[in-house]
Amino acid sequence: MRKYYSEREIRANYEELTKLLIRKHLTITTMESATSGQIASLITDTEGSSAVLKGAFVTYSNEAKIQQGVPREILEKYTVYSEETAAAMAQACLKAYHADIGIGVTGTMGNVDPANPEASVPGQVYFAIAVRRDEIRVVSYSMELAPQPTRLMYKLAVAEEVFEALRCVMQEEFIC
Repeated sequence: MRKYYSEREIRANYEELTKLLIRKHLTITTMESATSGQIASLITDTEGSSAVLKGAFVTYSNEAKIQQGVPREILEKYTVYSEETAAAMAQACLKAYHADIGIGVTGTMGNVDPANPEASVPGQVYFAIAVRRDEIRVVSYSMELAPQPTRLMYKLAVAEEVFEALRCVMQEEFIC
């Protein structure tokens, strides 16, 4: 994890990712909470992205997550701030859109959630990548971001970390 992120590099990385998805005829979807759709937005910045992005959910509230297929029991047992919730989000959007790759992102961007101060740690982010092959495989990640100057930079920092993980998944290396 880096402390400083370059918006220009992140955008270039997502252009590269989107073109790779197009070449490989792979589809992708996201269920984003902490990043508020930033990853889906980065994917759609590249021409031809409609061939790969099946759709995306911005599920900022727990209620929205549940409505889109995240089991209430996961949220109650692990809280919204967990790898388990991120994994459930990735699987729910993968299934909803019948995509090849699903991404789930949740966490706290730099401020404590007043509704859940015990579970929310500023800069603590959880994301997961679900991949449909013969079966659905899910890899979950936990990271703590260094303080960023703006909420946009928090979102872009998470997007870059997701990109790096996706690069490993695209190479079929689930060990990164």
